[in-house]
Amino acid sequence: MVRVVRTPEGKVLVDPTGRQNGRGAYMCPRYDCWSQALRRGSLAHTLKVELSAEDRAELERLVDSYPREAVATPS
Repeated sequence: MVRVVRTPEGKVLVDPTGRQNGRGAYMCPRYDCWSQALRRGSLAHTLKVELSAEDRAELERLVDSYPREAVATPS
């Protein structure tokens, strides 16, 4: 799991140590989980913050590094 934290200053960032001070949320390290959470706004809702354009762009760059689910083809 990947911890995302809203710092007391309102900045949203990934917390690799899991010890950063602030309101946190845990996300699975998969592209579809993150893209859905960003698109629907559930991550922002959980963190009780409006994502700034800068924070959102940084999270989207991170999301692009995560594996995408393979699409199963019928046999």
